[in-house]
Amino acid sequence: KKKVLFVCTGNTCRSPMAEMLAKRTIKKMGTGDTEFEISSAGIMAFPGDPAADNAIKVLGSMNLDLSKHKATALTPEQVNDADLILTMTASHLEYINKMVPGCEEKIFTLAGYAGEDRDITDPFGGSEETYHKCAMELEKLIGQALKKFAS
Repeated sequence: KKKVLFVCTGNTCRSPMAEMLAKRTIKKMGTGDTEFEISSAGIMAFPGDPAADNAIKVLGSMNLDLSKHKATALTPEQVNDADLILTMTASHLEYINKMVPGCEEKIFTLAGYAGEDRDITDPFGGSEETYHKCAMELEKLIGQALKKFAS
């Protein structure tokens, strides 16, 4: 299995939304869950925290259930175990490179891996509309990134 790990700050907004959207994207690609294992974590997560209410609402409107999500704190084991790590910002990428030296070749920003040079803004504390925009941005970039990774 190819293991893809999405990383953000608290693992309550961007990375869990990315995880759910990636799982759906893989189903649409027809490669099946057998080829990929998708997960998410946060560099400053409080383990067990639920996903943000607006993240749950927005993904719910897309027929994806984030209500059972529990935040996971990023560990060196997860970094070593993953085949591809996609971060939401350049600072997340730098943090992981310091946490686990020698893994640089498999860590990218999500936007960078998808061919765009930018960070994905944290919707934390924002309106439902802010989360919706973030989810749409994630969905587009994840589609591009997974096609690249699968090829």
